Amino acid sequence: MYKQARPHQKRRKRAGAEVREEGLAAARALLLEGGPGAVTLAAVGQRLGMSHANVLHHFGSAAALQSALMGSMINDLTTALDDVVRLLKTDAAAPRTVADMVFDAFDKGGAGPLAAWIVLSGDVQQLEPVREAVRALVAAIVGQAKDEGAPDRVRLAVLMMAVTAFGDAVIGPHVRDMLNQQDDAMRDLIARILPLFLLPGGIPPALPPAPSDGAE
Repeated sequence: MYKQARPHQKRRKRAGAEVREEGLAAARALLLEGGPGAVTLAAVGQRLGMSHANVLHHFGSAAALQSALMGSMINDLTTALDDVVRLLKTDAAAPRTVADMVFDAFDKGGAGPLAAWIVLSGDVQQLEPVREAVRALVAAIVGQAKDEGAPDRVRLAVLMMAVTAFGDAVIGPHVRDMLNQQDDAMRDLIARILPLFLLPGGIPPALPPAPSDGAE
């Protein structure tokens, strides 16, 4: 005896802006779960209960969907950095609080996989909006130090924190597992190191450049 086929569920009509918002949320989840290769129109459509053609109608192309996702996630990253700046301007935040906010932006916010995707695609101009946010972060931290050498040290501190947060988001879980370390091991390490950059003489001066082969 054959089972009676279930009637197709009536799909809810959604406005274009709503579809784009839901589509970007689905694309972000796919990126975090499976990497850039998982972000396809068909996969997004499946998440939304829509056809490939319908998703295509709202985004124009797979490349346009991916570009919109990059823009959305970069906006979230700059907002997260702005939040750190506002915190630093109103309160001498604990180093661990600053580390957690930056690491969360790269990890939970997805900026780590996003940055890897952008760099591997060669479209590094997509990162340009982050420039001013990073400069503002440096200025906010410099505001907590009083000596002339602070700006140079703080730039190094932000470099260390950002690159470490990026690496921790992309490959950190695997390396921590190899070394039997806790999930927050890098955050804790950065929080302990960061105050050194705010103290005069807290870190050694930069080494002079190595001489060229023709140097005497």
